[in-house]
Amino acid sequence: QKSMSSIALGLAQVRNRIQIISSELKISPPTLVAVSKLMPVSCILEAYNEGQRHMGENYVQEICEKAPQLPQDIKWHFIGHLQSNKAKNLLKAVPNLYMVESVDSSKCASALDKACDAIGRKEPLNVLVQVNTSAEEAKSGCEESEVIEVVEHVMKSCQRLRFAGLMTIGKMGDPNPEPYFRALASCRERTAKHFSFREQDLILSMGMSGDFEIAMRMGSTNVRVGSTIFGSRPPKEAR
Repeated sequence: QKSMSSIALGLAQVRNRIQIISSELKISPPTLVAVSKLMPVSCILEAYNEGQRHMGENYVQEICEKAPQLPQDIKWHFIGHLQSNKAKNLLKAVPNLYMVESVDSSKCASALDKACDAIGRKEPLNVLVQVNTSAEEAKSGCEESEVIEVVEHVMKSCQRLRFAGLMTIGKMGDPNPEPYFRALASCRERTAKHFSFREQDLILSMGMSGDFEIAMRMGSTNVRVGSTIFGSRPPKEAR
């Protein structure tokens, strides 16, 4: 019996915590996105071999290099800031792109819609609107007051996109993520009301390695966990 690799172990621990909290809260478990940014293909393959299918990447160049070397049934989530001019490269290199969680403007949505059209993508691309709940200047995400407008643009003007919910990062370094998670939950409530959606039909993507348990307790249905699964990341080279 070979000892479990640290990635298999990390994944098992996260899944176990998710299971325990889901049972306690009597909810269906959130989707676990394993965030593999700056990790080599071999590490992603280890998680894949443990049955992990939802993977998250932050940089266009990196996902475009890695996705073609990996199994096609991986459901890739792009979670980093997306410049509009890179949308086409992203869609072209990653035919199994499942979701872009970081749509932060109508311009970004239009670029993705156009890219889907240009490459002849068959199925609609799931998108989440990213909300800057911490009101930090440097953060990606639209303001809370702009959410309805961006969602409306996706639904009315972007035929190839499917609006699936909302995402936030919260404030880096703040030991208490609750205000940001609460803000996203109330954004979802307002959005659902405005468009007559059922609230539970919209994804709430919030919570990372350090705070996914708190996020689950506050209604998260999609958690993005990197370092707890893959270990600490090597420093990012200047790109």
